[in-house]
Amino acid sequence: MFRTNPKYIIKLDKKKYADKVKACWIGKNIGGTMGTPFEGFRQINDIKGFTTAPGVVLPNDDLDLQLIWLYALEQCGPAAINANMLGEHWISYITPHWNEYGLGKSNLKRGIPAPMSGDYDNDWRNSNGAWIRSEVWATVSPAMPHVAAKYAMEDAMVDHGAGEGTFAAAFVAALQSAAFVVSDLRKCIEVGLAAIPDESRMAKSIKFVLECYDNGMSWLDARNAVQQLNSDIGDGWFEAPSNVTYAAIGLLWGEGDFKKSMITAINCGDDTDCTGATVGATMGILYGMAGIPEDWRQYIGDDIITISIAGGNNGKSLPKTCTELTERIINMAPVVLAYNSTKHTNFTPDGAFADYGVEFADEDVLTADVHEKLIEFTSGKIKPVASGLLPYSIYEENVFMTVQVALDRAPDIAPGEEIGLTVFFNSKCCFEDEPRNVSMRWILPEGFTASGKKTIMIHSFNPHSCGKASTRFTLKAGEEVNAMNRAILEIITEGRCTPMYICVPLLG
Repeated sequence: MFRTNPKYIIKLDKKKYADKVKACWIGKNIGGTMGTPFEGFRQINDIKGFTTAPGVVLPNDDLDLQLIWLYALEQCGPAAINANMLGEHWISYITPHWNEYGLGKSNLKRGIPAPMSGDYDNDWRNSNGAWIRSEVWATVSPAMPHVAAKYAMEDAMVDHGAGEGTFAAAFVAALQSAAFVVSDLRKCIEVGLAAIPDESRMAKSIKFVLECYDNGMSWLDARNAVQQLNSDIGDGWFEAPSNVTYAAIGLLWGEGDFKKSMITAINCGDDTDCTGATVGATMGILYGMAGIPEDWRQYIGDDIITISIAGGNNGKSLPKTCTELTERIINMAPVVLAYNSTKHTNFTPDGAFADYGVEFADEDVLTADVHEKLIEFTSGKIKPVASGLLPYSIYEENVFMTVQVALDRAPDIAPGEEIGLTVFFNSKCCFEDEPRNVSMRWILPEGFTASGKKTIMIHSFNPHSCGKASTRFTLKAGEEVNAMNRAILEIITEGRCTPMYICVPLLG
C-alpha cells in the first residue's frame, strides 16, 4: 500500500499487465529486426514483411540500452534515477560512440555532467537516440504518464540536453504509459502531447500529422508533408520530430492492424529500425500478445541479441530473452509505482499533487472517474512535464528541495570574461510547511570571482512563490584559465545538517 491515500486508485489486472509487457518487447524485437535492413535511407520503401531469415533477431541499440536502465533501477531504486546517475551508467556499460551517444559520453568524460553533457557542442540534440529507448520507463510506470515522461527525460538529457530529442522521449514514454489503460490511440497521443511544450517542433509535427489524418490524406502524402515540414532541422534521416511522426503515421493509418501499422511505418523510410520497433512496442502495449500475429511471433522468437553493451559481470546479469525481461520488469514495477504514488513524489511540474495512484490486483478496476482523472491530468490542464527545460543546466537535489543551475550560454570562458547563471530552487512537497533560509558560497578556481545575492528565503506557503525561488550570479574568469575550470556552489540551509555542492564546469 502507499504511504498516503490518493483519492483515485487505478488497479491493474496483473496478468493483463504482464501480457502487455511481454507483447511490448516482442513487438519491439519484430519492428527492430524488420526495419534494420532499411535503416538510414531517405526513401519510400515497399516492404511486405521480414527480409531476414526465420528465427534471426537482429541486434538493436533501441532495446540494448534499456537493459542497462533496468539494471540501474534494480541496483539503485527509482528515487535515484536522474540524468547524472544514468550518465555514469553510460560511461560504464554502453560501448557505442555513434552520433549523440559519442558526444554525450565524450562530454561526460571531460567533466561536463549531465544534463549539460547533452547540450554542449552537440549537433545531434534533435536526433533519434532517446525516444527509441522509452519502453522501460513506460512499462515500469503503467498508467502514470507523468512519471514515465519524467524518467524518459532524465535519460534523454544525457545525450540530447534540452533538444527535440528529449521532448520526443517524453512524448513517446507518456503515450506508451497511457496505453496500458487507455485503449483509444488518439487519446494516448493526446496524453503524449500533454507531456511536452506546444511550441516544440515535436508537438507541432504530431499535431500536423493528426490534421493530415483527419483531412483524409494518404499515409504517403502525409509522410512527404512531414518531411517537408522538418526539412530545416538539419539531421537528415536521423531527426526526431519526423521519425516519431512516421511511427505515428504507422499507428494511425494502420487502424489497429499490427502488420499494416508496422509495414506503413517502415515504408516511410529514414530511421526504420526505430520507427518499426516503437510501433511494435506500442501496439503490444495497446493490444497485448493477442494483437501480434502468430506467424510473426513464431518468426522472431524470444531471444534478445545485444550490440551496444559492455561485457563482463554486468553483461551476464542482463536479460537474454523477452520472457526474462518481462519478468524483471514485472518485479520492478510495484516498487516504481509505490514510490511514485505518494504525496512525496507524485506531483506535477507546477507543484500540484497528482491525487491518484496505481497498484496491481487480480482484475482491472478502471472506473469512469479514474479514466477521467488520468486524461484530465495529462490533457494540458497542467504544465507539461518537459516545461521549463533549459539548456546548459545542472540539477541536484536533497531530501527537501531540488536546485537547477542554468548558464546563460555555453560554458566556454576566456581570461577576464564573464558568464551569467541563474539558480532555481524548488521545494519538495514533503517539506512544504517549513520555510528555509538558504545561504550560498562559491568555491572558485584561483583568480575567478563571483557576484550576486548570496541568501534567499524559500517558503511554500507564500502564494506568490509556492516553494519556488531563484537568484542570479555572474562569474568572472581571472587572468589565467585552465582547460577545465570547476566552480563549486555550496548551498547551506539554516537548521539543516547536510550542505549541497553543485559543480559548474567552465571550459577554457
